[in-house]
Amino acid sequence: MPYQDLQHDPCSIARPVSLLGDRWTLLMLRQAFRGIRRFGEFQSSLGISRPLLAERLAQLVDAGILERRPYVSEQRTRHEYRLTQKGLDLYPVLMALRTWGDQYMAPDGPFVVYRHHDCSGVAEIHHVCSECGQALSARDVTPEAGPGIEAALHRTEHPQHPSREALSSDLGSGAPPS
Repeated sequence: MPYQDLQHDPCSIARPVSLLGDRWTLLMLRQAFRGIRRFGEFQSSLGISRPLLAERLAQLVDAGILERRPYVSEQRTRHEYRLTQKGLDLYPVLMALRTWGDQYMAPDGPFVVYRHHDCSGVAEIHHVCSECGQALSARDVTPEAGPGIEAALHRTEHPQHPSREALSSDLGSGAPPS
């Protein structure tokens, strides 16, 4: 499947990947969570080219993840980029990625420790069952078709949608390989 078609895939992992799966986009979000708001600040902190930065910022604005707000600087109106609620809701995603990176790609320990303002405890991500509260790993869950799958199968505007059989095989048995 071509990369651009991921946005139409009836999968809640593939669709975000079509928007966020670029290294620059994830790093821009990291910077936004660190308080970077202005074009020049993004560019200087990341070393990204102006055209690529403009393109990625526009994508995040179009997706409703960032909001473009005017401000006055040196008698000129410029714009800054602020996280929307949709953008703020990506925080646990970035922190889960950071947790994995700390465990497997930081042999001397975390590069940054995220602490709770109120008590100085270390921020952690936990994946738990909504019913019993038990911590979950990939071996503890079984994927099953959700309510959005039928609507995705009945849409005709995107003929690249997979068949019901293909979707069933994508769900698999639920248990990752040993």
